[in-house]
Amino acid sequence: MRAIYEGLGVSGDLTFLELNPDGLDHIVVGAERERFDIPKGREAFAERLAARFPGEREGARRYLDTVERIGRELGSLADVRTLGDAARLLRTAPTVTRWGLRSAGALIEAHARDPRLRAVLSGQAGDHGLPPSLCSAPVHAAVAAHYLDGGWYPRGGGGSIPRAFVRALKRAGGELLLNTMVDRILLGDGKAIGVRLADGTEIRSRYVISNADPEVTFGKLIGREHLSPRLRRKLDGVKYSGSCLSLFFAVDMDLRAAGLDSGNNWFYESADVDGIYRSGLTEAALTAPTMPGMFLTATTLKDPSKMHHGHHTCEAFVFVSYEAFQKWARERSGAHSADYGALKEDLAWRMFQTLEKRVPGISQHVVFWSLATPLTNEHYINATRGNLYGIEKSRKQVGPWAFPVQSEIEGLLMCGASTESHGVAGVTGSGLTAARTILQCRTSELLTQHGPELRIYPSEDITQWPAELRERIERGHGAVFD
Repeated sequence: MRAIYEGLGVSGDLTFLELNPDGLDHIVVGAERERFDIPKGREAFAERLAARFPGEREGARRYLDTVERIGRELGSLADVRTLGDAARLLRTAPTVTRWGLRSAGALIEAHARDPRLRAVLSGQAGDHGLPPSLCSAPVHAAVAAHYLDGGWYPRGGGGSIPRAFVRALKRAGGELLLNTMVDRILLGDGKAIGVRLADGTEIRSRYVISNADPEVTFGKLIGREHLSPRLRRKLDGVKYSGSCLSLFFAVDMDLRAAGLDSGNNWFYESADVDGIYRSGLTEAALTAPTMPGMFLTATTLKDPSKMHHGHHTCEAFVFVSYEAFQKWARERSGAHSADYGALKEDLAWRMFQTLEKRVPGISQHVVFWSLATPLTNEHYINATRGNLYGIEKSRKQVGPWAFPVQSEIEGLLMCGASTESHGVAGVTGSGLTAARTILQCRTSELLTQHGPELRIYPSEDITQWPAELRERIERGHGAVFD
């Protein structure tokens, strides 16, 4: 990612903060709160697994070997669109080929016997949102491989990345229209020739690139009547990734003294992580006294420059199905009925009660909270069924079964989480593929802007930050984000 940001010329507007290298992910399992800290570095991870699970030393090491090989080989998948392409993977990506049609659960079970070790190796499943038994093995392995070299957080929060790209686009002469709905992708002679905005304005172009999900792109903006029978069948049969409850809150509490740091926290009430994620595909969260699984991050411990006057900001997430909220889907956003508001209050309270088990006293220090539901995702980011990761990352919806960047309609390209992969790295890669397809060039020819070296500081040690930022943090005023 560093080479991409520097090559695209956006690195000067970005700073990344390295998460705790001794525990970028904390997997907490069971009522006893047994915690495993996933460290930076493959060897450090292997040694820590061996120390905690000595009888599983060889299996854990083989698992990490497999994960690492899959991570390296996945670059070969970008151009896989036919069965012929897939056949060539026997030579170029043998590990991906071996595990390509198998589940993450099968991968983990082949290398680990201890249920607690399986829970640890499954613990990052929230990064794709599926039970390991349903998720594609290469997808789960790619997530694990992605973090072997550490984890980073953009200073200023996730919005810093699109802001940097907006500046680069403007420098290149691009024009951006904000708060502007696209009503239709225009077709002429079977080709994409532009878009029509909600106000009726038409913008003509040789190419249209959509980062909306397939249902929005093809079902709403194109219309099924313009699609081939094959694409209509695919669109009708595709499954979308799950959704979640998103709790954003601030506390006047010393979270570091309470045991938190810049690492991510994955809380599971039992070692049955697969079962917990299966419940996340249902309405279980609406009736559970407390949540069986939860993700928690303290963003002000990741980025201390966001902290103001002793207040920490946090985010907690619980997976839940869209169906749980479908009865309110037709109500206008911001004008939902009283029972919807009451449900959100109740869900937030139960999420705080779940957090109390892990961070005692936290609910007594809340100074602000706001809960988002799958309907929030659907409204603000136009995500079909409030999905988090585009189409579901199951075995028959990834690789050659995902949606291609080059669509069947000439001039229409796709990018985003339903194409090559999800997450920041995945969708950035799909954008590069779209650009490469249009310009008929190599990726290296796109990365020629020679941006400055990306700035990286440690979240856990602000003494290594620039003096100006350090002084603002120490005064408790937070930092200015340009």
